[in-house]
Amino acid sequence: MELIEVTNLRKRYKDHVAVEDVSFSVGEGEIFGILGPNGAGKTTTVECVSGLRRRDGGGIRVAGLDPHRDRAGLRRILGAQLQSSQLHDQIKVWEAMDLYASFYPQPADWRTLLDLVGLTPKRNATFAKLSGGQRQRLSVALALVGRPRIAVLDELTTGLDPQARRDMWELVEAIRADGVTILLVTHFMEEAERLCDRLTLIDGGKVIATDSPAGLVAAVGQDQRVSFRPSKPVDEAILLALPEVRAVERSGAQLVVSGTGNLAPAVTLALAGHQIVPNDLRIDQATLDDAFLALTGKKLAE
Repeated sequence: MELIEVTNLRKRYKDHVAVEDVSFSVGEGEIFGILGPNGAGKTTTVECVSGLRRRDGGGIRVAGLDPHRDRAGLRRILGAQLQSSQLHDQIKVWEAMDLYASFYPQPADWRTLLDLVGLTPKRNATFAKLSGGQRQRLSVALALVGRPRIAVLDELTTGLDPQARRDMWELVEAIRADGVTILLVTHFMEEAERLCDRLTLIDGGKVIATDSPAGLVAAVGQDQRVSFRPSKPVDEAILLALPEVRAVERSGAQLVVSGTGNLAPAVTLALAGHQIVPNDLRIDQATLDDAFLALTGKKLAE
């Protein structure tokens, strides 16, 4: 079942078109990602989906609702953690949770949510005293307090250290396991690869491609690379005879084998057949960043 449907979405700010002809759909239970560089139109897109901005063209349906016309109904099924979320410095964590819970007729138990996001020890801390990661966790808990079917998470881990980022990834996976459909906005390639079932690449306000992370990488036909130091001399013809292998290069004592498919298993099996051990084996596969470069001509970080 498609829970979110976006068709030919367009949004303009004065003389700047932020979103142009963006279309995608999100199935119930998915973690669906919107991936692209800063300024690509990602946040504008999810703000339109969340009913926070009026679209200039196209159509949006969230569980059958129009986000602009049915805002009251949308609030009952969609919770959002937005990039610009901010609370009063002196409000305590438990006070914020209790306040937001009062907005809904049948809210979730906010004490349970604080446990879920790991903030119970900080329940009496003020917002000003929270770290960046703790503020993000609180914003997620506030987005979930209304028991939404859909959670919109916008640049959830921006500004977090690597460990805090991975903690947030585990939290997102736990939320999905609880039955919540997630629309995730990010410009982190690793985050999209780790979390998303499917994603759409956006650049300059336009959709470049939509698929699973593996599907996007496979579609651009990027080679894999297996590098190793053989335990004894290797006849390159042994490797070049493999259907998965495209090329073999030497770099000093190291061999670099390029190809596709199940390259690494094929290479190691062929070497084993000749009693050759691939020391210091390293596997480099194409990434979403490579796919983005192939599709747009620029790196995702630019």
